[in-house]
Amino acid sequence: MLNKRWHNGRELQADADSVLIGSIDQGTGSSRFLVFSSSTGALITYHQEEVDIIYPRNGWAEANPDQLVQSVLSCISSAVSNLAALGIAANRIGCIGIANQRETLVAWDRRTGEPVHPAILWLDARTEQTVERLIATTRSRSAAEFRSICGLPITTYFTGVKIRWLLDNVPAARELQSSGNLMMGTVDTWLLYKLTGEYATDVTNASRTMLLDLATCQWDPRLCRFFGLDQKMLPKVCSSAELFGRISVADCPLAGVPITGILGDQQAALVGQGCLESGDTKNTYGSGCFMLCNTGLSPVVSSSGLLTTVAYQLGRSAAPVYALEGSVAVAGTAIRWLRDSLGIVGSVAETETLAGKVPDTAGCYFVPAFNGLYCPYWRSDARGLIVGLTGATSREHLCRAALEAVCYQSRELLDCMETECGTTLNRIKVDGGMTSNRLLMQLQADLAGVTVVRPEMAETTALGAAVAAAWGHGIDMTASVRQSSVTEFYPMTGPVDRLRKFQRWLDAVQRSIGWHRQEDDGEGDAGGSSAGSLGSAGHLAFAVFLVGSAALLALSLSVK
Repeated sequence: MLNKRWHNGRELQADADSVLIGSIDQGTGSSRFLVFSSSTGALITYHQEEVDIIYPRNGWAEANPDQLVQSVLSCISSAVSNLAALGIAANRIGCIGIANQRETLVAWDRRTGEPVHPAILWLDARTEQTVERLIATTRSRSAAEFRSICGLPITTYFTGVKIRWLLDNVPAARELQSSGNLMMGTVDTWLLYKLTGEYATDVTNASRTMLLDLATCQWDPRLCRFFGLDQKMLPKVCSSAELFGRISVADCPLAGVPITGILGDQQAALVGQGCLESGDTKNTYGSGCFMLCNTGLSPVVSSSGLLTTVAYQLGRSAAPVYALEGSVAVAGTAIRWLRDSLGIVGSVAETETLAGKVPDTAGCYFVPAFNGLYCPYWRSDARGLIVGLTGATSREHLCRAALEAVCYQSRELLDCMETECGTTLNRIKVDGGMTSNRLLMQLQADLAGVTVVRPEMAETTALGAAVAAAWGHGIDMTASVRQSSVTEFYPMTGPVDRLRKFQRWLDAVQRSIGWHRQEDDGEGDAGGSSAGSLGSAGHLAFAVFLVGSAALLALSLSVK
């Protein structure tokens, strides 16, 4: 489709002489290709395609690696067609950046380039037992054993744990490792390999694997030995802005164009929001929620459950910049669950309409811990729950509870950030697909008691990747990310009501923790369904039937 964009009240025309920057944004639920003006940072056009998330068993989440690549190539072709319809030649695109879902593992055969297993997504929780075994082998018997090196706890979230599971459970992967033919990496590495033939990653994605030494920004031999990996199998670690390779796919309309920037999607959003000074903070609302605070040139090890990560490194000779991060596993995924699994909304956009029809949730609280809880709990044994249901609870209340769940989880991240930074955060910059929901933004302001600042340029993740690519191509776009106009949402509720609701939310969270047990793993295999471990309308209806039957039985006994 053709996408006209408007800037300062005028239909955007690409500057006649400016270089255009392409940006691949490969996320959990979709792939996109966007084209920006290097002189203004304005979006010229884009194309987007959804990708499938597969839930083969409880707690498992996968994707087809080949679909990820093909969706990217399809988006490139369609976006180039859009440019042609605007009268803009494709050869105006001087370079390309990549922003990608992080922590997701892809492994493939060096000889054939074929995947040896479906991509294991970042939110996958199959590695619970692997995590327990790994923790048991540490000196401290603690998940925090390596925080001082890599900034991360040993949990199901990070790629190194997924690699260990793959080698323990997939014979083909073990055989390839033994023969030296196993290649593996996060999604940026997979896309780069398939698009250019090069085998590399950038420092931001590498910092999410548990294999990187934050001090040296290179693979750490101690961590590689702990996870039982041959360091030679891993991709080269590069900065976020340099020449990674040139597109070599023959039928791609951008064949020959260099890829000169790579950032993990949340770090890309940090750059795209212009959070380039120490203390700058942003929150991204996508499949999950991710809050990052720029901490400058020194890594800060958190004491409150936050993660220490590399924010960006703009060039080989540049010093890396670090960040603290709070991660929420389920945000937009919960809205898709309402649509795809329960079928109580016809579209994601309908959630805002329905939730706006009721003034509150009528005491209903939704904890979407589908595969456990991330920051600040790091509890893989938590599971989702909805509490406070009454006979008057409607789908409107459930929709509002789902939106409020996103806000409560983000408030917890804010509280952690304030603890670590020793200051009060009165404003947060926001981005991501969910920020188009005005009700969600107002709820965030109300439930966290902060001003929510949403930029006019909503595509901050892709813009950040474009900024890195431009830098690697010798063009400085950083000034453009600081000039976007914004919409602000101010708190409309009082502190007493806000605190009361938040305390009830925390009560609900405590009830979700410890619910899952290892013996539950055989229950309710999804058989490859896209609803999978997140449940279905049939499962919920059956649960409601059982509860109703029990209530009727109790009533009949009391009458007798």
